[in-house]
Amino acid sequence: MNFLWILLFLIIQRLAELTLAARNRRRALARGGIEYHPETYKKFIWLHCLFLLSLLLESYPWQLPLDLLTWFCLVLFGLLQLLRYWCIRSLGEQWNTRIIVIPGAPFCRRGPYRLFKHPNYLVVTLEFAVIPLLARTPLTLLMFSLANLVLLRQRIRLEEEALREHAGLGIELRGSG
Repeated sequence: MNFLWILLFLIIQRLAELTLAARNRRRALARGGIEYHPETYKKFIWLHCLFLLSLLLESYPWQLPLDLLTWFCLVLFGLLQLLRYWCIRSLGEQWNTRIIVIPGAPFCRRGPYRLFKHPNYLVVTLEFAVIPLLARTPLTLLMFSLANLVLLRQRIRLEEEALREHAGLGIELRGSG
């Protein structure tokens, strides 16, 4: 099995999500949304680009054995994609890869947001482990899992601060998490 197909899928997926996020951002801002900490966004773009590049380089020659680990990782990866799109669908136009607060919008309590505060961040965190395991790229797994956790910790803190700032005002705060 050739890992390049999975990488191609990931690249197309991320580009499609960036397009959707840009559209949703424009709509949110047009509705009076406030973007918080836009300067942190580039860190996530770099993290994901370097993650994909690291996967490409470390997984060469890109052939995956058809063993139990591969099948386990593929099934888990598929389940993570279902959860990712459940998150996106549940938030609808509120889904974004940025921290945006829309005054007067209700909190999302649908889908996985009934169960977890930041389910999309759970998906991304697990992907940063499962995809390198699938590709047999231990350096990518270690470096990018840790980097992702550091950035997500900051991101969640910033989202929670924005939420507290607008607590009680009927404002929704949802980034991609």
